[in-house]
Amino acid sequence: MIGSSPPLDDRPLPEQDGRGPSGGLRHRLAEVAREVWQRGREIELLHRAMAFAALCFVTVVPLLVVIAAASPTSGSGIADWMIDGLGLSGRSAAAVDELFASRREVVSTTTGLSLAALAVFGVSLMAAVQNAYERIWRVPPGAWHTVWRQVVGLGGLIGYVLVAEWSGVPWRHTGAQPTLRVAATLVGGVLFFWWLQRLLLGSRMPWRTLLPGAVATVLALVGLRVFSRLAFAPLIVSNAVSYGVIGTVLVVQSWLIGVGYCVYAGALTGHALHRAPTPRRRGLR
Repeated sequence: MIGSSPPLDDRPLPEQDGRGPSGGLRHRLAEVAREVWQRGREIELLHRAMAFAALCFVTVVPLLVVIAAASPTSGSGIADWMIDGLGLSGRSAAAVDELFASRREVVSTTTGLSLAALAVFGVSLMAAVQNAYERIWRVPPGAWHTVWRQVVGLGGLIGYVLVAEWSGVPWRHTGAQPTLRVAATLVGGVLFFWWLQRLLLGSRMPWRTLLPGAVATVLALVGLRVFSRLAFAPLIVSNAVSYGVIGTVLVVQSWLIGVGYCVYAGALTGHALHRAPTPRRRGLR
């Protein structure tokens, strides 16, 4: 009709359709969670986490046992790191500690050939992690001559675990010791996983893009520690009574699968955060 006003658009305004500041954040987190779930199925996250746990237990853990036994610190070696990662104490901590031989037995029975073999096979863990990072970030596989990156990555992993284990030794039973342990574990963990992604991916991904994945990995490991304290600690005690050492090994292996999940899911979260549009990038439609 001439002179009548045009029909009004009855669509809600941006601040009224749940896409305000809080609604936009929820929408973005939902997008990130959806992409992590889909990409996790695409790269077969469960199989990769199980392979990570198997390679850790067969190659890296024995190598860490030998290196920690030869170190001059007064800790209990790699057992301290596992006990802290699982959040154990009392009987459950003692059950895990019994899995490892004493320092004197480890050093006296280790040969140079066996140590070299463990180091060579330990590189396969870094190769698996590099392949997973390349699939997550959708970059072409690295050339064969970049195997030195895997060797350096293995050395960095061993160094991080030893520093995290050593952080429980100085100033024991003082107020400063927990601060040192938290700083070495959390801050050192963020720096390590940030550096590890950059090392294995090379210059194909910039530093700032990889930082959210490193933070997400450490946060996932913190959540795994809380879950382990609630679920794995009583399970270790009951399994140790029912099945002996084998029961404890199964729980430790399950925890290592969880660590593999955290490592890969953290990188997936970083990739999803990089791809998810922010409200400013999305704009008003």
